[in-house]
Amino acid sequence: MFGIGMPELIVILVIVLIIFGAGKLPEIGAGLGRGIKNFKKASKEIENEVETTAKLSQEEESTEAPKS
Repeated sequence: MFGIGMPELIVILVIVLIIFGAGKLPEIGAGLGRGIKNFKKASKEIENEVETTAKLSQEEESTEAPKS
């Protein structure tokens, strides 16, 4: 997981807890979750767009008359 082990994650969590406090932690987690969800959705949409474009270009190439 990105070369980050359990001890590093614990240190990061403690630092975040000290900086933001326990009250803000659920809000930060929810915001982070929404951000990850939106990122995955956007990457999936881009992937679908690329696949659609590739299929259309292949169809155009196959429908062109062979030049002999």
